[in-house]
Amino acid sequence: MEQLVLDLASPRPPTLENFLPGRNAEALGALARFAEADTGETSIVLWGAPGAGKSHLLRAVVSRAAETRSAIYYPDSNALGVALVGTTAFLAVDDVDAADADAQAQLFTLYNELAEAGGRLVVAAALPPARMPLRDDLRTRLSAGLIYEIVPMADADKPAALAAYARACGFELADDVIAYLLAHGRRDMPSLLALLSALDRRALATKRAVTVPLLRTWLLSRESTAN
Repeated sequence: MEQLVLDLASPRPPTLENFLPGRNAEALGALARFAEADTGETSIVLWGAPGAGKSHLLRAVVSRAAETRSAIYYPDSNALGVALVGTTAFLAVDDVDAADADAQAQLFTLYNELAEAGGRLVVAAALPPARMPLRDDLRTRLSAGLIYEIVPMADADKPAALAAYARACGFELADDVIAYLLAHGRRDMPSLLALLSALDRRALATKRAVTVPLLRTWLLSRESTAN
């Protein structure tokens, strides 16, 4: 029964509301306006270190845009599908700086079609456009739009952010649980939030409070299963 509960309880889908902004509040606001077509820009580039939350934001902004138009998220820039580009098209492409020659050509064409039709393009990369290893015409197009560096949350801000996230999920997270989580889990926020969501599901399945003993036992069981 416990495993059934864990299997049925899916993680919270990425949204703009459950992204913890930290120093990225300006980018978050721009993405919300972009999804609602409240801007004349054709593109937004999100760049930054792995684990900063770029993929979360791409999936979240597509979810918001899909409320009013067709919207597609491509997790791999080299696996672009056939997109129907029109006045309602909204595309998000991850790891765009890793696009091969064919994908770059397709992205260049898509950008121009979106610009002409009033569509929108959001891409994520590890580097800002000026430093991306892309063909010059595509790099120029991406450089002409909005560009935001997505900055990982500072360690000092993570305890309050995790506590706030837990409250939003409907449970309280004690200080000792947060300290243990930060000491023994991966420290990037996407991994921490995924682990926290899974811990909440574990507590629900076992009908136990979220405590350090529960967290310790669960982490040990995960390690033994992995090995």
